Order: sequence, then structure tokens, then C-alpha cells
Amino acid sequence: MLAGFFADLHIHIGRTKEGFPVKVTAARSQTLRLVLEEAVSRKGLDFVGIVDAACPRVCRELEEMVAEGELRELPGGGLRWRESLTVIPGAEVEVTEEGGCSAHWLGYFPGLKELRSFSEFLAERVANPELSTQCCRLPARLLLPEVLARSGIFMPAHAFTPHKGVYGQCTARLEPLLGKRCFQKISALELGLSADTALADRLEELGGISYLSNSDAHSLKNLGREYNLLLLEEPDWSELNKALQGREGRRIAANYGLDPRLGKYHRTFCLSCGRIAGEPYPVIACSACGSSHVVKGVLDRIWEIQDRETPLHPPMRPPYYHQVPLLFLPGVGPKTVSRLLERFGTEIDVLHRVAFKELVDAVGERTATLIQQARLGKLAIAAGGGGIYGRVSLVRSEKGEGRL
Repeated sequence: MLAGFFADLHIHIGRTKEGFPVKVTAARSQTLRLVLEEAVSRKGLDFVGIVDAACPRVCRELEEMVAEGELRELPGGGLRWRESLTVIPGAEVEVTEEGGCSAHWLGYFPGLKELRSFSEFLAERVANPELSTQCCRLPARLLLPEVLARSGIFMPAHAFTPHKGVYGQCTARLEPLLGKRCFQKISALELGLSADTALADRLEELGGISYLSNSDAHSLKNLGREYNLLLLEEPDWSELNKALQGREGRRIAANYGLDPRLGKYHRTFCLSCGRIAGEPYPVIACSACGSSHVVKGVLDRIWEIQDRETPLHPPMRPPYYHQVPLLFLPGVGPKTVSRLLERFGTEIDVLHRVAFKELVDAVGERTATLIQQARLGKLAIAAGGGGIYGRVSLVRSEKGEGRL
């Protein structure tokens, strides 16, 4: 019988248990064990993808946890933690294309044997294998076969962002970049925080590819800010692989992600005057100061390369539900979040399941109303850009856009 499982498959590790750095931009508190505990106890996740697992120290830590009985390797692939969470080991890798541009890609592996093999392969091609997301000096079309040879899954990370997104920085189309045979091996694509299904489905070539909405979490508080509902028979690697390919009834049943306007690269940002574009897209130069020194927004980039102005969703495409993480809501801080989680369990429960009256009883009408408005998509939002997250406003204009 098929059941639903929540998965966030892009989570970083800031430090090893000994305190060595892994992802230098991730929080020091973001250790492997704390990630696993947070994912279960506060976020309500069933799967996590650890995308720094190929770094040798993290790989060894996973192997030690298996040896100590804290993790066990599943017959169908994946690692089971305390019988409550499936860990998918993976690697985020920076590739360099022939034209000189760079992009981030994700590789996932069924077990520690395959992970160790890929880790050793990667160590010979990066400057510092102990650090995450290193440049491997290979184009994606040559890295993909190495992942597949180890029974892995290979996909673009945060595909549309101006910072290391393959569509945002390298190409208008994936197939010419990879070649037809390699392109056909891509079963999934990570949307990134500043895009959603309605934006991505403006590109015709993505019609047969599954979309993942993942958190790209660099801190514990950001785990699960985006995730996926998977319909599977068992929470293991083989079932996940089937879901990404839409085989045997397994599938991605829903994507849950930020309203793209909350993402930090949604609109074009002027590096000269610091303005985030608000005018009709695409914006490729600042209308305020005239500078062309800009960070192009995801929305603006997609409009620049789209095949159609209206998205065409293929039959297999699941619904995409916008959500606003609790800490994005005005006046909601760590203490309020802790109070909600202590009473109701996990953030997923609070955002989507707890009745309005129960929320009012726990945190008062003002905060409960904000959560309810977020559920209904009625919050006013000022779009983000240039590395600055969008903001929820308490004032809503007639057009439904945020006014601050």
C-alpha cells in the first residue's frame, strides 16, 4: 500500500562532530546528528538528503554511525536513522562548462559503497575534497556518467538562480548543453527558492522532468522550508527513484515551497544603487539609475528564455503549494516557534494541519491569523532579489502585492 512521506533532499553540513568545517557558509551548529534530530523532532520530515556526504570526513561519520548501530543500511537503499528518518547521501558539486560558466549539480547515491567510490573519484578533481561544493573542473555531461555508474541520480541544483544555477548562469536550454543522450538521463530538477512549477513549466524541454522543492538549508532553522510529498510503498532509495521517474504508481504527490517572491533571487537587483526591480519583467538594467550592473532575477531570467508566457503543466505534474515558514512571519521569533512546536509537534503540522482555533489558543489571534493568511495565500509580499529575501508585509495593496 502506498503512503505519503515528506522529503527535503538538499541539506548542508556546517561542521563535523570534531568541529572541522564542511560547508563554510553553513552554521557551525549544523552537524550531522543535529540535522537528523531537527528533521524528525521539529520539522516532521521522513527523508533528508545530505548533500555534503561525499566529503571524506562526513562520509566517515556516516560509516561510523552504521558501525555503531545508529544508522542502518536499508535493503532497498538509503540509511535508516532510529527507525524514523531515511537519509539519502549525496554531493553538491560545482561543474565548469566549456564556455567558462559554472553551475551546481546534485548527485545522490543508494548506499555508502557508492558514496565512498564517488568521494574518491571527486577527491582527485577538486582543490579541497574536505569542503563541500568544490569546483570539479568537469562539465556536467562528463560528471553525469560517473554518478550513473555508481547507481546514482543526477540533477541540477537551484536551476534558475543567478548564482550557480544552470539556467540562471550557463544556458537557455539543457539539452544542447548536455547532449541528447545525457539529457534523457535527467529525471528531476531542483527548482530553488525563487521559482515554482508555474514558472518552470514555461520551458517546453522540462515537460518530462520531475521537480523537487528543497530547502538548501545552511542552518537548522531552515530545514524543511521547502519539501516534497512522496507517494511510496517504503521510505527507501529504490522507492524514491521510482517516484522521480513516475514508475509503478510512485510519484511526487505535491511540492511545498516558498512563495517565489520570498526567495532571495526572485527579481533583478541593481548592484549600483541597491534597488530590487518592481516593474514589469524582464528587467536587465536598472530603471532607477540606468546601471546594467545587476544580478538578474529568476523571474526575469525565465521570462527571457521561456517558450511560452503561460505555463503548460504535463499530466504528471503535482500541485505546488506555496508556504511561508513561521520565522518569515512578522513578529514571530524563535520563542513563539518553540511554543507552537512544543504544543503541536512539528512545523509541518503548524503550517498545514492545526485548526485555527487551536492556533489562537496557543499564540493569540494576531499570529494565528498570519498563519491562516499564509495558508490561504493572502499575505502581502515584497519580492526579494540580489541575495536579499523577500518580506511579508502587514499591508496588502489592491493588486495583492506587498507595500512596505
